[in-house]
Amino acid sequence: MFKSCFCLFLVLTNVLLAQQKIAKDSITQLDEVILLDALKKKNASGLISSEVIAAKTFQNYSPVSMVNAMNQIPGVYIFSGALNTNRITVRGVGARTLFGTDKLRMYYDDIPVTDGSGLSTIEAFDLENLSQIEVIKGPKATGFGANLGGALILSPEEALGKSTNFSNNFTTGSYGLLKNNLSFNHFDGKLRLGLQYGHLETNGYRQNSAFERDGFLLNTSYQINVKNRISLLINHIDYKAQIPSSLGATAFAEDPQQATFTWRVSQGFEENNSTLAGLSLNHNFSEKFENTTSVFYSYLDKTEAAPFGIFDEITKGFGFRSRFFGSFNFKDKKGNYSFGTELLKDEYDWDRFQNLWRDNDENGSLKGDVVSRNKEFRSQLNAFAILMLPITEKFSAQFGLNLNKTDYDYRDIFNDEVDNKSATREFKAILLPSLNLQYKASENHRVFANISRGFSNPTLEETLNPDGVVNPNISQETGTNYEIGTQLYTDERKLQLNLSLYQMNINNLLVGERIEQDIFVGKNAGKTRHQGVELGLSYNWQLTKNVHLSPFINYTFTNHTFIEFIDEEEDFSGNQLTGVPKHRSTSGIQARFFENFYSNLTVQHVSEISLTDAADLFSDPYAIANIRMGYFNKLSDKLTLGIDFGINNFFDATYSQSVLINTQGFGGGEPRYFYPGDARNFYGSIRLGYKL
Repeated sequence: MFKSCFCLFLVLTNVLLAQQKIAKDSITQLDEVILLDALKKKNASGLISSEVIAAKTFQNYSPVSMVNAMNQIPGVYIFSGALNTNRITVRGVGARTLFGTDKLRMYYDDIPVTDGSGLSTIEAFDLENLSQIEVIKGPKATGFGANLGGALILSPEEALGKSTNFSNNFTTGSYGLLKNNLSFNHFDGKLRLGLQYGHLETNGYRQNSAFERDGFLLNTSYQINVKNRISLLINHIDYKAQIPSSLGATAFAEDPQQATFTWRVSQGFEENNSTLAGLSLNHNFSEKFENTTSVFYSYLDKTEAAPFGIFDEITKGFGFRSRFFGSFNFKDKKGNYSFGTELLKDEYDWDRFQNLWRDNDENGSLKGDVVSRNKEFRSQLNAFAILMLPITEKFSAQFGLNLNKTDYDYRDIFNDEVDNKSATREFKAILLPSLNLQYKASENHRVFANISRGFSNPTLEETLNPDGVVNPNISQETGTNYEIGTQLYTDERKLQLNLSLYQMNINNLLVGERIEQDIFVGKNAGKTRHQGVELGLSYNWQLTKNVHLSPFINYTFTNHTFIEFIDEEEDFSGNQLTGVPKHRSTSGIQARFFENFYSNLTVQHVSEISLTDAADLFSDPYAIANIRMGYFNKLSDKLTLGIDFGINNFFDATYSQSVLINTQGFGGGEPRYFYPGDARNFYGSIRLGYKL
């Protein structure tokens, strides 16, 4: 089956990767895009296969959200209910999570930003402040957590070479969209300084879906001497988002722009104020041994007003991460190793209040009496070691080992004198080995393989039973990943092929069940098998002197099933895994004309998605076309100008951009499975750059 799918797509597709030689003294807007893409670097050390997307991919889409850019990666899919409601899935892992992203680790410039229960918020970061996103699929990321979903590493934008430059990108568009990003970058050989400020506001496509965000980023480092470099990172985001919530099938068909009635009349919303600060020191002990150590602090103040309650949450986290790198001679070749540790501790306070919106004269949410007060202390330790051995000139092996220890300490403050439900949950330390193999047939062709073990921690809700008491029987998910793949270039790197085949077997499957509107519980309910094929093809075609075309296609085929899954008295074994499309592809063509004009077209297709464990209800498949075109020019030695125009959902398709699974109707209402995607909409940008 995998072989036939692969052969079919080889026959049906031609694709291309643009590589341009650019003089450093002649950088224009699009030149910067291509140069930045050429400078992509992988943070995953050694032989770990990963995918890096940078400016060349970002340029296909609107600068408002990174969802479409990340969905271009085979094996990765983001369910996006709104700008503040995203759920990242990797090879089907995380698809059963009802809200938010878990089961993977996310890092911002090597600093962990995943909280103590495993939740990550991609919406807390501005796409225009990033130089690249690296995705490690599966638990092979030994030095980055070994989670079943893998790891996501975000890298801030930095100056290109020794330079000082300013840029401002202003975007406006449909639904009252206004976005501005002001950036300053400097590097003089010792001091590297990046400052960015961004503002985004939009009324949203749906009722009660306005969004406003302000963000500030400071990323700086100083080379103290030959051996030492110190770095400081501060990222602050403040946003408020109205919440339209999901729709049932009837409401979705009638009017996808409508908000759910109770969320609209209560004017449901979410406010987030978050800060991440990290200080790092890099020290070279010798030419063959160095260390990077970071200490970090994170703060999140969140309020969510839902029709059934108002939630106030504060999360304060701190920790450190230290990695040592070394190299050595092995059979007249160079081997390397790394080892280190990462410790994260955070404190999560959440209070629930009554929402008195019915008594507020149609003015929306109103905080009432406190219903519950809770606190949880969470601790997570990762220790890791990696050894890479060049066995022969062409064959290399990498061995990795990760040790994870996770503890939860839950406190019921509201009932501490009457019915104390406080308890701890200490998971046993778990060892997670990994083996990566690589055969380099030539400079343009390599074959790789991986066997690795991974895990996922339950979220806070999943550790509690319906009475709010810690469930001592809940276990971590564990799984083993098997993967083979190849990467092939032609001699001139015109054609690029990336192919991966994988199977991941997951035990102790965590199942989240919604028993009331505001109560979710978890249990370990079975086993799943994740099989898939991921294909990326691209081609670089110089049609004429003034016309350069770059077609590409990325395709994902999944065969994810329940191997053993009995829920209550129902047996779902053998059914398709809920929340995962079987087929998904992104294809497109990037064109460049006369050095100053470009046009990019992409088409994203998603097949139907199973919405219930019984596999008796599916979402509709859809295809979305996006277009972006632009003009760029170097007005002088110091000043550059860029103008962009884009159309999202060009053919005005009606589709669900995110779905909920196994949902239930409450109060006589039908189950609400669907988050409608935006209708056809437009945007335009103007960018000015100035180089000192």
